[in-house]
Amino acid sequence: MLSSLIWLPILGALILCLLPRSLSTAKIRAIALSVTGGVLAWTLVIASQFDLASAQMQMQEFLPWIEPLGLDYRLGIDGLSLVLVVLNSLLTWIAVFSSSDKTDRPRLFYALMLLVSGGVAGAFLAQNLLLFFLFYELELVPFYLLISIWGGEKRSYAAVKFLIYTALSGALILAGFLGLVWLSGATTFDYSALMGQTLPLAAQVTLLVTLLIGFGIKVPLVPFHTWLPDTYVSASAPVAILLGGVLAKLGAYGIFRFCLELFPDAWALLAPGLATWAAISVLYGATAAIAQKDIKRMVAYSSVGHMGYILLAGASLTALSMVGAISQMFAHGVILALLFHLVGVVETKVGTRELDVLNGLLNPIRGLPTISALLILGGMASAGIPGLVGFIAEFIIFQGSYAVFPIQTLMAVVGTGLTAVYFVILLNRTCFGKLDNAIAYFPKVEWAERTPALVLAWIIFLLGVQPSWLVHWIEPTSTAMISAVNTPVGQRLVDAEQEKALQLALLQSASPTAPLAERSRLRSIPKESQLDPPSQH
Repeated sequence: MLSSLIWLPILGALILCLLPRSLSTAKIRAIALSVTGGVLAWTLVIASQFDLASAQMQMQEFLPWIEPLGLDYRLGIDGLSLVLVVLNSLLTWIAVFSSSDKTDRPRLFYALMLLVSGGVAGAFLAQNLLLFFLFYELELVPFYLLISIWGGEKRSYAAVKFLIYTALSGALILAGFLGLVWLSGATTFDYSALMGQTLPLAAQVTLLVTLLIGFGIKVPLVPFHTWLPDTYVSASAPVAILLGGVLAKLGAYGIFRFCLELFPDAWALLAPGLATWAAISVLYGATAAIAQKDIKRMVAYSSVGHMGYILLAGASLTALSMVGAISQMFAHGVILALLFHLVGVVETKVGTRELDVLNGLLNPIRGLPTISALLILGGMASAGIPGLVGFIAEFIIFQGSYAVFPIQTLMAVVGTGLTAVYFVILLNRTCFGKLDNAIAYFPKVEWAERTPALVLAWIIFLLGVQPSWLVHWIEPTSTAMISAVNTPVGQRLVDAEQEKALQLALLQSASPTAPLAERSRLRSIPKESQLDPPSQH
């Protein structure tokens, strides 16, 4: 069942490569759209069969492969991977739908996008560390080609920079995995087997730092972010959607799955430093975005800041913050995809992304009123305006993190305020003001160009007013992840969560996440049950 999410896109990519060259771009795009639509539909079928009451790995698949290397084909899904698999399938469909019928070399373009989708899905589902690494590296060359062939200015430079950083990330991750297996004396790379291994704290810290740097490059976190602005700006809008909406989540997933869960003692020890690192990333990303004149580069730097919230939530080690972290992964993915798509439409119709040139796009007669309205919605969601999914994710993170790291959480809250500043600058200069008569009228925005944005906007609004439709998939897994942290530091963090849960009860009448807070409080009793390591999930 799970294998189809991996091999169907890869099979689709092979079929596209074998299609005759005489086939039109529109027909090739329609085939790619059918494949991604089928994958999305099957993902929703899998989600419908997911047991919400269980934190165990579900729908597992196993096939012996290269046993002397400890490499098995083992797949599984839980609340963390399910949300990200759905995000991957959704954004791949959005990226294909938003691509142009005039794309050059369409067979290769869509084949590479499908190959990326299959590889990312495999990484989210892999339950063998070496298998995860193979899927993790599978997207490296396809993304390099997507940027270097179909990118904009400086695409060669950006593609090579992406290749170098991502290759370094993979090398560090492989070194961490090999070190873990070697030091633990294990004979397999199976995740469930390695979960039960114990290592000296010094060895845990060394391996954890190695993996954190490797996955931190992919997220990316400051100071490993320098590849991101050039890559996002040079990539076409559909490719940027996959880069920001999906690829960055692969790094965050790796941090939670292979750093927090495999090295709980070291994670709890380094948690204060990780929270500070997260706060610095939030503030740096926000201030850098304010200084940008290119709206695409501004959105790119905003991603650095918003991914910092996820690390802050993980460092806090509370059930509530972990729910917020996973929610933020999904929320950030759909919001960033919306913004990149809209920026791509603006660039196509107006011919520029410069803030000093754009003006008055909200003009109902000669401007781009629908695109501007959706851009306003995307900016509000990114800034955490209540009623949209971005607010829900950030609110849960801050509520779960403040009791543990109040200073770092307040720094992140300041970052939220700065987010509002740069999006007000963006919207004020692009959407409002007097339209320049020298560049109006703009070409009409077709329905095919509006549809991806409307779908994403609907998801952002729907999950903002009904967040339980998102968080109820996440709760069992996040609670089990936190219960694995059984060190004295972890005990103190769990106690802090219990105290915070009592305060959250006061918000039940006003907050749509009140049922979540109450369930978190009930799960925290008795404390001993939270400190028992979970069964292999």
